[in-house]
Amino acid sequence: MSLPVLLDHLKQTAALGQVAGLLSWDQEAMMPQRGAAQRAEQSGAMAAVLHRRNADPRIPEWIAAIDRETISPVDRCNLDEAQRAHDQATRIPPRLAEETAKAASEGQRIWVAAQAQKDFALFAPALRRMIELRREEAACLAEPGTDLYDALLDQFEPGARSAELLPLLESLRPPLVALREKIAEKTAPAALTGTFPAEAQLQLAKTVAGRIGYDFDAGRIDTVVHPFCSGTAGDVRITTRVDEADPFNCLYCTVHEVGHALYAQGAPDPFLPAADHCSMGVHESQSRFWENQIGRGRPFVDWLYPAMTDAFGALNLDGPDALYAAANRVQTGFIRTKADEVHYNLHILLRFELERELIAGTLDVDDLEETWNSRFERDFGLAVPDAGLGVLQDVHWSIGLFGYFPTYSLGNIYAACLDKAMRRDLPDRDAMVRAAETDALLEWLRDRIHTKGRLLHAPALIEQATGETPTAAPLIAYLETKFSALYDL
Repeated sequence: MSLPVLLDHLKQTAALGQVAGLLSWDQEAMMPQRGAAQRAEQSGAMAAVLHRRNADPRIPEWIAAIDRETISPVDRCNLDEAQRAHDQATRIPPRLAEETAKAASEGQRIWVAAQAQKDFALFAPALRRMIELRREEAACLAEPGTDLYDALLDQFEPGARSAELLPLLESLRPPLVALREKIAEKTAPAALTGTFPAEAQLQLAKTVAGRIGYDFDAGRIDTVVHPFCSGTAGDVRITTRVDEADPFNCLYCTVHEVGHALYAQGAPDPFLPAADHCSMGVHESQSRFWENQIGRGRPFVDWLYPAMTDAFGALNLDGPDALYAAANRVQTGFIRTKADEVHYNLHILLRFELERELIAGTLDVDDLEETWNSRFERDFGLAVPDAGLGVLQDVHWSIGLFGYFPTYSLGNIYAACLDKAMRRDLPDRDAMVRAAETDALLEWLRDRIHTKGRLLHAPALIEQATGETPTAAPLIAYLETKFSALYDL
C-alpha cells in the first residue's frame, strides 16, 4: 500500500506547488501594487508548507517499503524524484526556504521599480540579499569541495556541471563571432517600421498562438514587464509585452512562450513528478524551436506576411522576402530578448560568466553594474547607456534564478538537433509550416519530448529523440546556412 500513499502525497504536494505558481503569476500579471507585502507573506507561507511536505520523514519509509522490481518505469521515476526532493528539502532549513520565497516576491517588485527608473542602486540591496540566500542554499546542497554554483544549476538542469557545460557553450563563441564579423561587412536589410496598435498586435499574437497549437481552453495570454509561461496540463498561462513601434517583439515573445506552453500542455499527468519537464534546457528547446526554426523561418513568413497586412494594413516592406530579412536582421543591441540568433548566445555567455562569479563571491554586487558594462563593451563593442538596457533588463536574478541562464543556450543547441531530426522524419515540414498547419510537428514533439517526462536526463532524451548525441554542430550549421543565404556571405 505504500506506493498509492506516496503517489497521493506527491499529487497533493504538486497541487500546492501549482497554487504557489498561480500566486507568482498573479503578482506579475494581475495583482494591485499595494498587495506586494501580503503576497510576500503568502509566498513565504506556501514555501514553508511545500518544504514540510517534501521533507516529510514518512517519504523514505514509504519508498523503502516499495519493491522497485514490481512497479513500472514511470513509478520508479516517481520514487527517484520523491527521494531527490526529500534529500534536498532535508538539507535546507525551513527558515531558509521561507525567507527565499519572501525575498523572491519582494525582489521582483523592487526590480520592476528599479528597471522603470533605470536605477541599479535601488535594486542592489534586494539582489545582495537574494545572493546571500542562494549561496546559503547552495552550501546546504553541494557536496564538500564541489562548486556552489553547480548545486543551483542542478535545480534547472539535473546532472549538469558547469565544468562540462562551459566548454560546450564557449565552443559557440568563435563561430558566432566570425559569423557576426562577416555579416557586419554587408548592408543590413530594411527594418520593419511604423506604428502598430497594441490591440492589433495582441490579436495577431493570439492568432499565431492558436495556429501553432496553443490550447486557449487550457490557457490565456496577458501582458507583463518580462514575459513568462506558468502552469501545466489544463492550466498553462502565457504572457507577452507590446511595443507599438516593434510588432516583432510581441510576436516572437508570444511564440517563445507558446513553445513553453505546448510542452506544459502536453504533460501526461499534471501532478506526478515523472511527468514533469525533463530540464529547463529541454524546456527552452521547445520555446526556441518554435520562435526561431519555425517563427523566424522563411516558410512561416509566407503565411505571416498576409496575416500582418490584414492586422496592420500595408507594411513598409514589399513581400515575404523583405519581411523575412527584417525578422532576421542581425544588429548588435543591448537587450537579450530582442537579440537576433547570431548574437543571442553571446548574451547568455555574459550572464553565465557573471552569475558564476556572484555566487562564488569573486564579484560583489556593488561592482556588478560597472563589470556588466565593461564586459558588454568587450563582447559587443557598445557602451551601455543606462541600467535599463544593461544589468536591470532580466528578471531572473531578482527571483533567485541563478543557474537558469545557461539553459537558454542549451535550448538553442537542443532545438537545432531536434529540427535536424524532424526534417529527416517529416520531409513535408516546410510545406506544413508555410500553410501554418503544424499539427504534425507538434505531434512529433509530443511523442519524442513532451510525453517522456523525466524518464531520462536531458542529453539522453535528446539522443533518443534524434538518434544522435547532442552537440553544438547542428546549431552552428543551421546559423551559418541561414545567415549566409540572407547576407550573401
